[in-house]
Amino acid sequence: VQLQASGGGLVQAGGSLRLSCAGSGRYGMGWFRQAPGKEREFVAAISFPGRKTDYATSVKGRFTISRDNVKSTLYLQMNSLEPEDTAVYYCAASNWQTVSSTWSHYNYWGQGTLVTVSS
Repeated sequence: VQLQASGGGLVQAGGSLRLSCAGSGRYGMGWFRQAPGKEREFVAAISFPGRKTDYATSVKGRFTISRDNVKSTLYLQMNSLEPEDTAVYYCAASNWQTVSSTWSHYNYWGQGTLVTVSS
């Protein structure tokens, strides 16, 4: 399984970005992020085919995870971005089609895309 994340960049606080991850297939999918000097943390997850979602408390109401199963692509729409959202964002795939906030649940990982939010 090859996962290719894209869409990161530099944005001002309050702005929006949409991340994409190609290769989502029929897997349960998740987004995680890792800020400099911090551990990797859960952001959002979605089941296959997409009926269930889960979010970290810190992003709930601002971020939306979705998937296009025809295009085999996962998305993360990020609105009202804050400097604290600055991190490398990783997409991950699980052989289990359920949602999970636990990194060990995921079998495959993309290379990450950098999101920088300036104040």
